[in-house]
Amino acid sequence: MSQLLELSPLIVFLVAFELLGIYWATASLMAACLLVLLIHRMSTGKFKTMHVITAAVVVILGSATLLLRDVRFIQWKPTVLLALTAAAFLGSLRIGKQPLVRRMFEGVFDEPLAVSSRAWLVINCLWAAWFAALAVANIYVARNFTESTWVHFKVYGITPATMIFMLPQVLWLSSKAKGPAGSPSPSEPSGS
Repeated sequence: MSQLLELSPLIVFLVAFELLGIYWATASLMAACLLVLLIHRMSTGKFKTMHVITAAVVVILGSATLLLRDVRFIQWKPTVLLALTAAAFLGSLRIGKQPLVRRMFEGVFDEPLAVSSRAWLVINCLWAAWFAALAVANIYVARNFTESTWVHFKVYGITPATMIFMLPQVLWLSSKAKGPAGSPSPSEPSGS
């Protein structure tokens, strides 16, 4: 249910674009982002930082798109958010006790991960570079291809590409998960 909530603005944007065009899609995206923000707040009692940032960027750039009738503003939305995400990964090297990628992945696994600080640093920098590259790719596609191609790149390109980028890392980290105390990890023989 949580994943569906996270993806709902993207789905709403695509459906509205296909049925009604970019301006209706932009307005629908603005409404969907604000709705996700409120639903999360009502269900958890707090705002999720990423929802707040996304809603703010979408409302500002979406309003500019609608008021000026210029799609370039909404086309910058993924680039702004991806660049902010890259900056957050880089900033986490100086701010906080652990790189952002470590906090992100350790929150997913139930068991502790046997990964060196250096490996976390490398993975964190890979994520920063990944998001920076996607930010550039978004603007490249927006400037050099049709509006429809950009929308489909945004929906079918960025999110699936990020999942494919993450998959080998999740598999590798799974092999680094330590089982409960006293039980062998998956990579250790049981000693029979």
